[in-house]
Amino acid sequence: MIQKLTTLDGTPISRFAFGTMQFGAGADRAASQAMYDASRAAGINHFDTAHVYTDGASETFLGEMIAPHRDQVFVATKAAYTGGSTRATILSSAKTSLQRMKIDVIDALYLHRFDPDTDMHETFGALAELKQEGVIRYVGISNFAAWQAMKAVYMANMADLEIALIQPMYNVVKRQAEVEILPMAEDMGMLCAPYSPLGGGLLTGKYDGKGTGRLTQDARYAARYDFDYMHRAAQELTRIAAREDVHPATLAVAWAAAHPTSPSPILSGRSLEQLKPSLAAIGYDLSDALYAELAGLVPAPPPATDRAEEA
Repeated sequence: MIQKLTTLDGTPISRFAFGTMQFGAGADRAASQAMYDASRAAGINHFDTAHVYTDGASETFLGEMIAPHRDQVFVATKAAYTGGSTRATILSSAKTSLQRMKIDVIDALYLHRFDPDTDMHETFGALAELKQEGVIRYVGISNFAAWQAMKAVYMANMADLEIALIQPMYNVVKRQAEVEILPMAEDMGMLCAPYSPLGGGLLTGKYDGKGTGRLTQDARYAARYDFDYMHRAAQELTRIAAREDVHPATLAVAWAAAHPTSPSPILSGRSLEQLKPSLAAIGYDLSDALYAELAGLVPAPPPATDRAEEA
């Protein structure tokens, strides 16, 4: 059973999360505030950031916004994207995040990515220190393969911890998480909060008109989605959205949330106008038939055993 994570005042966290990666970069302070307010109005109380986002502006902005109602929101941040998952890096990162956000406790601290070079005894010993000191409430992992996640579960248990959350990439054209991450998370009781439900903007329809965004401005995203079949699927998604009289982004987010394991997609944007179609997915009723049609836009990944008869 998936853990029931709560805010400090005991409220269950929302089905969807909002990610603040654009705070202080694509979104200035005013635009960031508008998106935060709209997310709260839509019922979101789960906010995701990271130590490395926008040189600290993301955490700083978020801390200012949550100040009037800190106990009513769930704040997740990440450590050790750089510097390795060492004790020194984790403790320093957590301290900096607390200072930037002006909070006393981090609801969830993720390891931002797997570190093959640091002994996990050291990593989870540091996280256990933070948990025992009341600095963090939950531990999460991000960008981990399933085998890495299970190794983390084992090492966390040795430190009297548990992995409460996992954050993979997941969207209509990036479905690798279906093979092992999503079923593993459900089996182990982890909340799965996938990022990039819009595929870096690919699934919003804007690139049909040669629009600009991450896919044209960020080499990592360009390489990540530089496959013809993904662009063909995005064009077909746009066509289906027009037929259904709904924004492509709404369909994409609703689809990512509709997987049988009930993941909690992280929504984001650079402006309120850009965010609105994603927020609309919160109340969108995606039929089984439409879910299947969208799933058929790209081939499903083979099962972990690679035995086609088990698909």
